[in-house]
Amino acid sequence: MRLEEEFSHCDNYDEEEEPKTMSQCSIGALQQQQQQQKFVVVGYALTSKKIKSFLQPKFEGLARNKGILFVAIDQNRPLSDQGPFDIVLHKLTGKEWRQILEDYRQTHPEVTVLDPPDAIQHLHNCQSMLQCVADMNLSTSYGRVGVPRQLVIKKDASSIADAVDKAGLILPLVAKPLVADGSAKSHELSLAYDQYSLQKLEPPLVLQEFVNHGGVLFKVYIVGEAIKVVRRFSLPDVTKRELSKVTGVFRFPRVSCAAASADDADLDPSVAELPPRPLLERLAKELRWRLGLRLFNLDIIREHGTRDHFYVIDINYFPGYGKMPGYEHIFTDFLLSLVQSRYKKRSS
Repeated sequence: MRLEEEFSHCDNYDEEEEPKTMSQCSIGALQQQQQQQKFVVVGYALTSKKIKSFLQPKFEGLARNKGILFVAIDQNRPLSDQGPFDIVLHKLTGKEWRQILEDYRQTHPEVTVLDPPDAIQHLHNCQSMLQCVADMNLSTSYGRVGVPRQLVIKKDASSIADAVDKAGLILPLVAKPLVADGSAKSHELSLAYDQYSLQKLEPPLVLQEFVNHGGVLFKVYIVGEAIKVVRRFSLPDVTKRELSKVTGVFRFPRVSCAAASADDADLDPSVAELPPRPLLERLAKELRWRLGLRLFNLDIIREHGTRDHFYVIDINYFPGYGKMPGYEHIFTDFLLSLVQSRYKKRSS
């Protein structure tokens, strides 16, 4: 564990402000605190939005009580000149930042980087992100997990209808931007009801067959080996009658959000029942290995009318853990386990 002279949370922290930087804290007070306890130092490089949602005062306070300090990484200084860190936690984009992290991992193998930038990049493409799930073809006594049939359209909207026909995809179709970079635009969805309307879509995109799922999806948060599942409202089912009468493309903002929680809703038990825990544990374990990631979530739906047929429709790196009930304890325990595991390997 490290001793760090500066960290991001001060006693006079104001919830309405950005977290205080090291220069705004009393160095003398920090040094006195460090003399009393050794801390696990977590350097973080996050967007201001992610800092606000993730590094909440309650979380930072609990982390400090458990011996964890969060330190803001200064992007204007060489990363190797900062720290020393036990863990680097990040969610920034760009080739330059990826290269900085890769170089840092090579020169500082003793530091755990969450997560490897090359592995994260795999999730920035809506086609490749689900391929690992399709390759698994997971089927157990608890259920089956697959992905909806999909088609990538890189250009020429006028050819979409022919491509859909050749691929044998069945309407309606969900259209998603091909690039999943975490921006608001990358979360926008469109639902196309008829072939003529397909030409109104804007490539590059991924088309997925829409699977009726009772209007509820399961957001599965994964933090290392820990799993937490919450229900979220989703797009409603499309009936055959509706499909025969409705035409056009309907656009939706981000479907799953904190305001759309379905955990306390009065739902049909067949829709509300969570996926079996053993199935999720098997799925999460496989994906941790295949993706090389420890911080991600899955959007999973159950095909309406079945009890054990599930589809993964989205995977996100370092999702909004601030919306996950109890994330403070789950995440701090995870960070401590990483450091303990690394020390055990060193001493063995």
